Amino acid sequence: MIKDNENLTEPRTKEKDYELIDAFAGTTIDDAVQTLTEYRSAGKLACINFNGVMLYSDTVTLDGAYKAITGMTKTEFEAMKRARHDEWEREEEEHKRKIPQLTEEWKEKGHAVLDEKYWKLWDEVVPIRLGDLYRGMELGCTLAIVEKLNAGCDIAEAREIFAKQGHSGMSAHLMFAMLKSFCDRGEEFVEAVK
Repeated sequence: MIKDNENLTEPRTKEKDYELIDAFAGTTIDDAVQTLTEYRSAGKLACINFNGVMLYSDTVTLDGAYKAITGMTKTEFEAMKRARHDEWEREEEEHKRKIPQLTEEWKEKGHAVLDEKYWKLWDEVVPIRLGDLYRGMELGCTLAIVEKLNAGCDIAEAREIFAKQGHSGMSAHLMFAMLKSFCDRGEEFVEAVK
């Protein structure tokens, strides 16, 4: 039956018959399925666009949603997450066991590159950086740039090295602090990069 004012030339799509529910940041697949199930129980048609995958209240299942979004069932997805977490924990424990050995290695590397006036501070900073989120990644990045700056390279060359290191906002700020602390030209470099 044709409804009043219905545009017969506009193509009909499934979504037009469904109430579109917003998926906000932090919404999980489980949350989306729960919401759609509640709509189905109330006899209402609704849909949610979850990261580009449209889920519908009248057909949604938990495993179906997981399969469509992740390519795995919920059980498979949870097992994969547990395996990744277990691997991360294993790597973290292994790294923590290596910190004393790595500390000595990084102290030596720093002494080979840095001016002697920075050695004491470097020796204090190394174990702290090895125990942080980045597991000391910034130690090597700092030494790579300081070595070039100490050798007299121009700022553009040092900036290119920095750009290739792929820093996030947080690691970039950490690098800026490290460079200012361990290189006579660090302040100049940071001002040029900012």
